[in-house]
Amino acid sequence: MITSTSSNQVKHVIQLIKKSKIRKECQEFVVEGARMVREAPLDRLVKMYASETFYENHREFFENVPKDQVELVSDHVFSQMSDTQTPQGVMAIVQMQSVERKDIVKGNPLILMVENLQDPGNLGTIVRMGEGAGVTGVIMSANTVDIYNPKTIRSTMGSIYRVPFMYVSDFTEAMKECQKEGISLYAAHLDGKNIYTEENYTKPTGFLIGNEGNGLTDAATSVADTLIRIPMEGQVESLNAAIACTVLTYEAMRQRRK
Repeated sequence: MITSTSSNQVKHVIQLIKKSKIRKECQEFVVEGARMVREAPLDRLVKMYASETFYENHREFFENVPKDQVELVSDHVFSQMSDTQTPQGVMAIVQMQSVERKDIVKGNPLILMVENLQDPGNLGTIVRMGEGAGVTGVIMSANTVDIYNPKTIRSTMGSIYRVPFMYVSDFTEAMKECQKEGISLYAAHLDGKNIYTEENYTKPTGFLIGNEGNGLTDAATSVADTLIRIPMEGQVESLNAAIACTVLTYEAMRQRRK
């Protein structure tokens, strides 16, 4: 049992939680809580950490996990490792998954292309919503918030394991590559001529999601096939990025289920 915060394992976990650079170098990230740990793919599980109290009260939780992958930690040390105010008592290090564009655009794709989004909770909600709407994958610009940020991971509620995603160094070039593969790209925009419900999303489709405050860059907007708008009443000019994303993708799902 680990009883000291000076343990190299404890230090490694804390660094993975706090530093994006370390996560990228190690190709590992940390998940916390019984649900997130339980849903982690076993073939990508590096190490599981359990507080002494959690282990004593939930031994059945570890029945299918190899013993050498479970490390017990004193309650005090676990609280120091945790990124949450009220730790559940279990966390795990998980290997990142390598995804290519072909994994995202296969079949009749419905993709999300996210440019420069900065709020971790927004991105996590988009990934979670994307799974519910049948999105085949998410492509993000290099300046988008780290999807392995602990807040983002919690917001995905496990969808981070199941929704393919990737970062690209050149966002507009990635857009053009998708267009070459027959994917029509739609951008929700104040200058959109058609209401979003008037378009056909039963074909290969991609929705463009921009920064919370500035929206899509002019470069990305100019490459989009179609600018669409979500009608709104009152004095509201725009919707939260995750909410706008939900409106669009669920309309696509509705059309595809007919």
